[in-house]
Amino acid sequence: MEPVVLNTRLRLDRIRAARQVIDPQFLDTPLYRCDELGRRLGCTVSVKLETANPVRSFKARATELVTSRLAGQGRDAVVCASAGNLGQALGWSGRRRGLDVTVVASRRAPAAKLDRIRALGAELELVDGDFEAARERAAAVARRRGVRLVEDSLDIETCEGAATIGLELAAGAPSFDTVLIALGGGAMATGVGHVLKTLLPAVEVICVQPLGAPAMTRSWHERRVVTTESADTIADGVAGRFPIPVVLDDLLQVADDAVLVREASIVAGMRMLLEHAGLVAEPSAALGVAAVLEDRDRFAGRHVVTIVCGGNVDLDAYRRWTRA
Repeated sequence: MEPVVLNTRLRLDRIRAARQVIDPQFLDTPLYRCDELGRRLGCTVSVKLETANPVRSFKARATELVTSRLAGQGRDAVVCASAGNLGQALGWSGRRRGLDVTVVASRRAPAAKLDRIRALGAELELVDGDFEAARERAAAVARRRGVRLVEDSLDIETCEGAATIGLELAAGAPSFDTVLIALGGGAMATGVGHVLKTLLPAVEVICVQPLGAPAMTRSWHERRVVTTESADTIADGVAGRFPIPVVLDDLLQVADDAVLVREASIVAGMRMLLEHAGLVAEPSAALGVAAVLEDRDRFAGRHVVTIVCGGNVDLDAYRRWTRA
């Protein structure tokens, strides 16, 4: 079958080339059918496990691209705003290539994520407010210092790095018909969605976001940018309030649906991943399971792939969430 040509910012040839740049530790992550989880959910479930790597999330697929290009240009510093996982990944990739890394994060971010950013040698600046406040501060730092600002989802490397997950799905999972992708800023959803709609257009791409942080999902349904006054969810990794217009344009090309799930379903999804798959998943990584829990009839009899995209959790909070 000839690949479908999509009108997005992403390019399949660049995504394939990205695999030559990304450290192999972050590639070819486990993809397997989890029968026990499937029995509990009433459908066939395969898990794409993006936590079995040095930063416990998929984000280094992107930061490996960013830092390799900066090092090739002779640049020596980089800054980003992060809810936690991007900052860890940038710290890891930057240290590998001798870059000075500054991460701006909200004081509300999970302490475990902030501690790991520091442990990776990045300079960590904390701000009051949410992720959007951190994003504004990171932009100011980049302007003042004259260094590269990495903007998750806006920068094409973040989307095309995440898109390498899609290449692995297309090559490795037989006969799946649905993929469930956590939706925040949109890098993973647009990246994976682009590859699957190019190579396996019959696969349904469903994005999942918390009801308490619905900006991108509302934007997808209304086909225009919709912002929110606040975000209230335990899924800190997807709690943005201001969708990026060009990212929404890409998402509209590659997503078949975008759904919202309740906090209780996210917690139940985390518990199920622990009890029936032996996986520690942060809230954002449980969104796919939450989507099935809220609409079992929709997924009955289907083969669903859920991307477990991160496993960085505050242990005290995690124990509360997963306590039976």
